[in-house]
Amino acid sequence: MSTSSQHSFSSVLSVNPYKDTYFSGVSSFITEAKSPEFSKEQFVISYLNTKEFITAQISISKNIPDEDLYDAINSQAYDELALDQAVEYRIQYVESFNTLDEENRHFHIFIVDPLDLTNTFANTVEKVKYIDIILPAPLLIKSLYTKEIVESNGVHCFIYFQENDASLTIYGDKEFIYTKSIKFSFVDMHERFCELYGERVDFEDFMNFFENANLKETESDYKQYFIKLYKELFANINDILTYAKRAFDVEKFENIYIGSQVQTQTELYEMLEVELNIPSNEFNFDYGFESNGVYIDQIHSLMHLYTNTPKDERYECNFTTYRRPPKFIKRESGKLIILTAASLALAFAYPITYWILTYAQALQEDLLKQEYNEVHNIKITRESTIKNRKADKEKALTLLAAEKKEYVDKKNTLIKIHEVKVDYPMKAKLLTLFAKDLNKFAVKVRSVGYKETKDKKVKTLTLNLVASRDRKITKLVEYLTKVYDGKFHFSLKQIQYSKEKKLYFSELKVSLL
Repeated sequence: MSTSSQHSFSSVLSVNPYKDTYFSGVSSFITEAKSPEFSKEQFVISYLNTKEFITAQISISKNIPDEDLYDAINSQAYDELALDQAVEYRIQYVESFNTLDEENRHFHIFIVDPLDLTNTFANTVEKVKYIDIILPAPLLIKSLYTKEIVESNGVHCFIYFQENDASLTIYGDKEFIYTKSIKFSFVDMHERFCELYGERVDFEDFMNFFENANLKETESDYKQYFIKLYKELFANINDILTYAKRAFDVEKFENIYIGSQVQTQTELYEMLEVELNIPSNEFNFDYGFESNGVYIDQIHSLMHLYTNTPKDERYECNFTTYRRPPKFIKRESGKLIILTAASLALAFAYPITYWILTYAQALQEDLLKQEYNEVHNIKITRESTIKNRKADKEKALTLLAAEKKEYVDKKNTLIKIHEVKVDYPMKAKLLTLFAKDLNKFAVKVRSVGYKETKDKKVKTLTLNLVASRDRKITKLVEYLTKVYDGKFHFSLKQIQYSKEKKLYFSELKVSLL
């Protein structure tokens, strides 16, 4: 387990809540725990299958401080993913650094229904009471890179089959990129195999063939149907990889690792490499653990590897709601009990101290009363002064408001005089100039506006046009642009049609050059 945990726990218990299997790890030795029990010296870790959670990518502005980050991600997740507002989903996230963006931070978010958590881990909690970490299974793979079990910096795909789930996960440059649950769990494959075979086969027989038969050597009737099943699987994998290449700008996949919860005689990775023409290997790594020859599910091994990884080199995305209580001295109840015990001890050990303190308190109270009387007199005097000052202030503010009103009235009068002297003649001049052109194209003017910048460098005439056809307006603009090139700049953003009036409306801006 991590350094921080080594001082507190003597062992690690990994939990598969879907198969109800437990493996205990002490140092580098891992053994199956048939009857797990609660132990305060035991660190418990479990995981969530890919189909148990929703995952997505979102971006958050870098201006949002870290203390507000969770609330921002939570709000954006509900909005963008249209989550049910009535459900208080549990949301965790990890930051992605694969995208260069000066304005935003990018995050992979994982969303779980709290009811699913309760249903999935009810049996586990009944046995071991607390679960310290519940992590989305795809994030366990990060430890393979941290421990340099997978050393390449390229883009890798990890495919893993379990009885109740099958997942495809993509990592690039040792960082998580994408994951997806695929409908090829053992249960799903069994159902599809029965459809292909044409009759019902016991699940135990199916799994026995899956584990023990080598498709290269077997002569079983099942062989050709298993080959068809695998081809459908590989086609599905190829579709997902093709999507990932487009969506995440992946040039190529360096390697695919494929494996399952059980050992198999058939080398699936060889078949996959032939089908997809991508280098492939078995999802079965040397983690450095000793198990006395017992096969350990890769997920269990990854969980033990995760606890051996420093916190700053692994993904922290913990969904547990089954945290163990803090130590007694750190609990509020513990602090209260300790404080009460200490108070009682002091009360019985030093009763005279309390009598002395009572006398000192009485003296201090008399002194404070004298000081209060002095301060109270000063307070009354100052409150009277403040009241007079406030009255003077109100008079001054009233006078100021009257002056401001008079100023605004004069200012508005001058503005109106300016508009009459300057804006109206200019508008009349420009309207006279364009009147013939407007009549020529049968375009009417609904209203006119004129505006100048303070430095009078930019003068703009706004004509709100009306026509029976939009082509009349466009022809007018083409004509004006050609005839008055170099004198005016014409700007027309859009033409809107009113169904009620059956007319076309547009705003033409004319800037004097």
